Amino acid sequence: MVIKKLGRELTHEFMEVVEYLTEAERMHVVVEPRMYDEALAAGLPTDRLFTYTPQEATRLADYVDFVVCLGGDGVILHASSLFRRHIPPVVSFHLGSMGFLTNHPYPDFRKELRQVIYGYQKLATCSMDNNDLPANSNALGVMITLRMRLSCSIVRAGAQEPDQEYEVLNEIVVDRGSNSFLTNIEAYINGNFITRVQADGIMLATPTGSTAYSVAAGGSMVHPNVQAILLTPICPHSLNFRPIILPDYIEMELRVPETSRVSAWVCFDGKQRQELHRGDSVFVRMSENPVPTINRADLTTDWFESLERCFRWSNRVEQKSFQEDWIMSEAQQQQQYRSSYYDRTDDAGSNSDSNGSSSAAAGASPPQAGNSSSGSSSRGSDTSGDVNSSQLSGSLSGLASSLNGRPLHDDHPDLSLSGDVHTGRLEPSTPTAAGRS
Repeated sequence: MVIKKLGRELTHEFMEVVEYLTEAERMHVVVEPRMYDEALAAGLPTDRLFTYTPQEATRLADYVDFVVCLGGDGVILHASSLFRRHIPPVVSFHLGSMGFLTNHPYPDFRKELRQVIYGYQKLATCSMDNNDLPANSNALGVMITLRMRLSCSIVRAGAQEPDQEYEVLNEIVVDRGSNSFLTNIEAYINGNFITRVQADGIMLATPTGSTAYSVAAGGSMVHPNVQAILLTPICPHSLNFRPIILPDYIEMELRVPETSRVSAWVCFDGKQRQELHRGDSVFVRMSENPVPTINRADLTTDWFESLERCFRWSNRVEQKSFQEDWIMSEAQQQQQYRSSYYDRTDDAGSNSDSNGSSSAAAGASPPQAGNSSSGSSSRGSDTSGDVNSSQLSGSLSGLASSLNGRPLHDDHPDLSLSGDVHTGRLEPSTPTAAGRS
């Protein structure tokens, strides 16, 4: 089956693909009714070109082996809507604006389609041994990503059975529509009340839809192989209502309570928009029918290439490395500084010995970037530098010996320091009664 985006655009590309499949590959091709007449007018063979009626649309999966999509992501969403239940593999060619899901380049469509038809990768088998395959069988294949869908059903107030059912590939959105008031939505998981949503709206998205509306509303980007349901609020009137990721086995209910000021509106993959009145609910769970999309490279490479191509994810000017000559210059300056510092401390130690000091030369570790040298000395326990604790003790001892009994300030002769030359501990002397008066 071959489908394309709406409008006259891409009609030429559509005819090229249909002609190749019918003429070169001798395949039967199914097209949508709106394109069937144009294909016949273009002279394509009628014996291998088919269409369907609305009554036959539900049985398309019984006759279609794979789907060729020409356009952007919207065409894949359209293909998903055509197959309500199981859907055949989808190969999509990038002919739209963004095309996050369209990884195959159109200029190589003949090569890409041959690879899909005949296989081009030797894949590991999971159900049988390669030795059990017939000698003339084709052991090559293609890699696919099973993209999770959501099964959604609307249950009207007072009803027991669903009124309508939909399968969505991206997201289901419940919002306030044109109302000026916030939505008031009650959220339940497996029948248990979880929270009340007071916001512009709320969406439940699949991992495939995590890079669509959900990421624009602040949700996380999730790899499509992660089976999960994303709950993303839309402009919540709360500072602590953050998006969350839920397991795939839950069933979630979004209900408009009877106390709500206004009704709400719901849409499925941006379509089938309709009103939800007070008491109406939408039940959402993981669908049993995922969408298999054919990879160009593999499951992970295609996804990260789309992140880079569409979002410029993690794109930044690379930080420059240090130049080798600059590093050597800085290292030499540091070495010269430390050498001159220790020369000064050695001289101070010699002078202290000649004056009868009982300790080693006074010294403190050279000041480090962002630290105070005086702070290191006052603590007396920082041994991160090259000067050890005994040298620090000797420095304090020398200071105590030189200041013992001397006044701290000329205007306050009653305040002085007394010290122990052995421990280097300095203490202010107790002022006399006359000094205090």
